Amino acid sequence: MTFRADQVSMLTASLKSDVVKTRQQAGRSLSYIEGWHAIAEANRIFGHDGWDRETVETRMVAERPTTVGKSNPQPGFAVTYVARVRVTVLAGERRIVREGTGTGSGIDRDLGQAHESAIKEAETDAMKRALITFGWPFGLALYDKSQENVESDKAPPKQEEPDDSADADRLILQFSDFTSQAQMTAWANDQKRFLDALSQSQYDRVLAEWKKRHKLIGDRVLAGKKAGGKVNGNGADHHA
Repeated sequence: MTFRADQVSMLTASLKSDVVKTRQQAGRSLSYIEGWHAIAEANRIFGHDGWDRETVETRMVAERPTTVGKSNPQPGFAVTYVARVRVTVLAGERRIVREGTGTGSGIDRDLGQAHESAIKEAETDAMKRALITFGWPFGLALYDKSQENVESDKAPPKQEEPDDSADADRLILQFSDFTSQAQMTAWANDQKRFLDALSQSQYDRVLAEWKKRHKLIGDRVLAGKKAGGKVNGNGADHHA
């Protein structure tokens, strides 16, 4: 037997963006998930008694004196460790074993505290590297530059429309004294590229004013005909 169907579904689910953190390292912005979240996901997916982690090796690779604190620097120590962690997961009757190697650094005025911080960070980093081989929820999705399997639960930011009300005013002014519907139609065809360049709200405003003017001209022409007058080529009333 292997993983259950519900476990497979969870392992192939996208990583939620709200658990992704970023940090600066060597001038680059790196994305990662925190160690506690990786443990919580392992408990959720595999079960609290369905997986185990074992620290196979810890090795100090650097120890040097340094200063601690910015406002009031004090003598201290900087320590770096490398760790190797083995993760074992139960999948039915199978035991799936993965390993990961990680590094950790500790800086403290107390040498023992510096060592402890470095070891803990190295173990956590190694554990995450072992778990990451199981799928997107453990941070694997972050290794893809496009991050297609990182799911955002936030609405995309609303794009603010440009303030092009002055352009709309200028277009409305152009047809405000037209006296025939033929002029209105010709104007709409000639100004199409300028109309298409407007934001949606301003385009709607110009269109509403155009329709209003077009209807007004039509009503005047109809009223002139009912009054028994003749209409000249510009749509204005003309009586003999």
